[in-house]
This record gives sequence, C-alpha cells and structure tokens, in this order.
Amino acid sequence: MKAIRYTLSLLLMFVSVLSCAQEKPITHDPVVAMQGDTYYLFCTGPGITSFTSKDLKNWKKADPVFAESPSWAKEVAPGFNGHIWAPDIIFHNGTYHLYYSISAFGKNTSAIGLVTNGTLNPDDDNYKWIDQGIVIQSVPNRDLWNAIDPNIIFDENGTPWMSFGSFWTGLKMVQLNPDLKSIAEPQVWHTVARRDRDPNLEDSDPGNAALEGPFIFKKGDYYYLFLSWDYCCRRENSTYKLMVGRSKSVTGPYVDKEGKELNKGGGSLVIKGNENWYGVGHNSVFTFNGRDYNFMHGYDAHDKGLPKLIVKEITWVDGWPEVEAMD
Repeated sequence: MKAIRYTLSLLLMFVSVLSCAQEKPITHDPVVAMQGDTYYLFCTGPGITSFTSKDLKNWKKADPVFAESPSWAKEVAPGFNGHIWAPDIIFHNGTYHLYYSISAFGKNTSAIGLVTNGTLNPDDDNYKWIDQGIVIQSVPNRDLWNAIDPNIIFDENGTPWMSFGSFWTGLKMVQLNPDLKSIAEPQVWHTVARRDRDPNLEDSDPGNAALEGPFIFKKGDYYYLFLSWDYCCRRENSTYKLMVGRSKSVTGPYVDKEGKELNKGGGSLVIKGNENWYGVGHNSVFTFNGRDYNFMHGYDAHDKGLPKLIVKEITWVDGWPEVEAMD
C-alpha cells in the first residue's frame, strides 16, 4: 500500500508539473496579442495552438482556436490533418483578426484563411471564433508562389496589405479590401523579397531559394521587413536564421544595411542559432508597454531538438533592430 501511495504521489506531481506554466512552451511561428493584463500567443499546431501569459515568461496552454478544422481545408490541401500553420493576429475596428495557413508540406496547394473574434478572453460571453473563409489561395502549375505565412500591415494612408510566401519565387505582397477579407481590385502585387532559384526546377518544386515568414513592423520613418532564410522543421538539422531590410514605402524596395535590395537577394542578419539552439527564426514583432519584442522559435539542442518559444527585447542601433545572441 505504501508503494502504491508513493507511486500515486509521483503521478500527481507529474500531472501538476504538466499543468503549470511553461517558461519555454513548444511553439512554431508565434504571434502575440495583449488584451487587458493577459498576453495571448497563437502558433502553428492542431486547430491553431494557443497559450496565455501574464509576464511574457511563463505560459499556460489554452484551447485551440478551431475545435474542428475549417470546412474548406481538405479541398485546398487533400490529406489535411488539422495542423494549421503560421498565424498572424491584428486588432482592427474592435475585432481580432487571426489569419492562418492551410497547406501541404513542400507543396503550394495552400490557402490563407481568416477567423475573427470580438475578444480573446474565453470567459467573456461574447467569445466566439467565426471563420471568414479563404482570403487568398495558391494553385500548383498556375502560381510560382505559396499562400502561407500571412502578415498584415497598414500603410500611412490606412491601406491594408498582406505579405506572405515561402520558397518558389519569393515573398509577395498584395493589397486587401478594407474589410480585410479579400484582395482589392484591380489587384496590386509586389515581390518584396527573393533569393536565386534554380531555373531548371519544375514549377511544382519549392526549390532552393529558401526564404519565408515575412513580418513587417513600422518604426519611425521606416517599415522593417523581417524574414527567415534557410530551413526550419528539421530539429538538429534546422538552419533558420532571421534577416531584415527596411524601406520608407510599405511596398518597398526593402534594402539591407549594405543597400542591397531584398528582392535581389539582400538581407541583414538579426539572429541565428548556435550549439544550444538550432535554426532560430520565423518571428513576429510587437510593442507592449512601450517596449518592442521579437517572438520567434528555435530548436532546443538540449531537449531532442524540440521547437521552443524565444522572446527577446529589441534595441534600435543606428536605425536597425538588434537582439541579444542566443545563450
């Protein structure tokens, strides 16, 4: 009986540890919003994984955004298993807009959808996520771009733009309608970043021009385009690194510290992994309580290469963002 009680005690302790806040939760592609005194983090995962925090350090797992997958997901990506990628969140006109990606890995059978809610607090009577459907979709053998990794930015005139993309011919930007649910007509498109792609590859091949995850942040006179180079999602073999360029126009051209345009292969390094953290990247940038923070993920070399949340405060030196190197 004593052995049974001891075993039960250990089990309860284990459950308690699992249920308490995690300093570095398992996370891919994080974005964060603040409502009241609570931070809400959304990231790649089943139904869009979410966490909450009071201090940006200790995080508690919350319910996913989608209890069931969007009804249109399998039409876009046959074989879709409920794993939703790379969200982006904005608060506009009293409503939270959460953009997300449905895709098949390594293919551009992809679409960016939108789900909205009047509150992020699940205890609020008005809490309800409502799917608004597809905003933009890529089609193999038609498009040499991939409709994943959305990010929304408003320019100085209040015009909404979506940047997005992964591999193929680079990161794209397109103007949205004021309702933020569809592409504005006549359509206005830009390529904001690209790397050299082998011209002999088939259109269906993502290629070797490895870049993705755009995030645009306005600071002073400049728009800063953050993006990730190289490869994620390979644990100890991940080579992600975070790059940046800037422009006084939201549509670019964005240039790096040396003056090279990002749509011609340019980019200045912000942070990369090391022997403790593999492949640091896919970031978002937000201002909370007067401080600018960079949220990203890296693969923990001391925990089986699992992807973990990394939060670093940004300092601005000569008009460029800097963060501390990985420990």
